[in-house]
Amino acid sequence: MPREILKKYFGYDAFRPLQEEVITAIYEGRDCLVIMPTGSGKSLCYQIPAIGLPGTAIVVSPLISLMKDQVDALRTAGVKAAYLNSSLEYAEQRRVENDFLDGKLDLLYVSPEKISASNGFGFFHRAKINLFAIDEAHCISTWGHDFRPDYKTLQGIKEKFPGIPVVALTATADRVTRRDIAQLLRLHEPAKFIASFDRPNIYLEARPGQQRIPQIISFIENRPNEAGIVYCLSKKSTEQLADKLRKRGIKAEHYHAGMNPEDRSKVQEAFLKDEISVVCATVAFGMGIDKSNVRWVIHYNMPKNIEGYYQEIGRSGRDGLP
Repeated sequence: MPREILKKYFGYDAFRPLQEEVITAIYEGRDCLVIMPTGSGKSLCYQIPAIGLPGTAIVVSPLISLMKDQVDALRTAGVKAAYLNSSLEYAEQRRVENDFLDGKLDLLYVSPEKISASNGFGFFHRAKINLFAIDEAHCISTWGHDFRPDYKTLQGIKEKFPGIPVVALTATADRVTRRDIAQLLRLHEPAKFIASFDRPNIYLEARPGQQRIPQIISFIENRPNEAGIVYCLSKKSTEQLADKLRKRGIKAEHYHAGMNPEDRSKVQEAFLKDEISVVCATVAFGMGIDKSNVRWVIHYNMPKNIEGYYQEIGRSGRDGLP
């Protein structure tokens, strides 16, 4: 059945490493902790059981843009999927809620805020749920590189839904963060799947810090048909650098958490549609960038930690090419 779903909805003939093992564990009703690098197909690990098992899968995701992208892709493939977050008008939100309550959805993506606003998970008790998938699960851990307080609400899932498997997924979590995730989510004897983090198609290079901006401009100008991301530590740096690149005729925009959601969404959409080739961003642009043809990532400043660095360089080469 999982292989048939893989072929029918996603067009693949074979699973990638660990995918089938994770799916089997979910079908067996086990909690899972899944650590797989960016671009390795983590989402299929819960999307296939969501389609194959009776009921609806609840997927907790921290980014509105990521929810929309995944739901759009699933709908295009013929999967019954929807999302609930603050971007929806009231009427649309009620329509999605009714579809969920009527059992019309395979997957329902929700924000952590929606979970916390749902009266102690009361809303989700009103329909059959086959699994909970916690995407970017490192966000629940204060030891993780991107702790988000809203994720703390998820600590009550196993107590409220003791018989339903919970699948925690992330691309980056060290041993301490992995233990923290399992404890905070109260995973019951979870099956643990840790993939290799070797990305042989990614080449790493360190350059002297002098003359950084001229180096970056030269690097980009020598790659006129490639898309890339320049990570900066400050909001001001993203704006200044993007401005300098535009003055050289490079299609660049800045992106940081200080922008309003509409402007951030516009930049992300323009990047995904190849209307701009370079985004100068803080780590706010980290999660949810599913663009296969990003060829390079530059760190304008030293990243705060190795987990963040690994996740950020993983935005490049998602198609397996150099």
